[in-house]
Amino acid sequence: MAKEQGLIHIYTGNGKGKTTCSVGLTVRCVGSGGKVVFTQLMKGNHSSERKVLEHLDGVFVIPAEKNFGFSWNLTEEEKAEAKEVYTRQFEAAAAKAEAEKCRLIVFDELMSAYNYDMIDRGKVLAFLKNKRDDLEVVLTGREPAEELTELADYISEIRKIKHPYDAGIPFRKGIEF
Repeated sequence: MAKEQGLIHIYTGNGKGKTTCSVGLTVRCVGSGGKVVFTQLMKGNHSSERKVLEHLDGVFVIPAEKNFGFSWNLTEEEKAEAKEVYTRQFEAAAAKAEAEKCRLIVFDELMSAYNYDMIDRGKVLAFLKNKRDDLEVVLTGREPAEELTELADYISEIRKIKHPYDAGIPFRKGIEF
């Protein structure tokens, strides 16, 4: 039997569904007997999908230590603290994936942390370049940096054509979060 090859996926774009894609792949992987680490950067710990993932055997959810809110509202000191927290979260997720010999690891909203220098970029790049050969990796978020797209095997763009938020309809629990 051929050895499994772990590839790197990026789900990007301005449309709704990047996290939803990563959750779907998580469910597919666990459904086939694989183990998954799932972590969300730049988000609080209250997303509806997490409530389900936390109850699935074979899914290890790595929670955020703290939610800092939107990057543009943060002081330089808060951004520095966020960088330490998100880097620790990233490292904890990577360590868990290795310890559990997971098939898949999801870093939801990694692009925002990476783009706003709120995670150690060197550690992210080193992880991606040196990851276990059979570990599949998912990165989500808008505007992936060129060095990340160069490492990716899949890049799927989710483009917004129309969204209820544009018509003044607020985000709805169970649909957008």
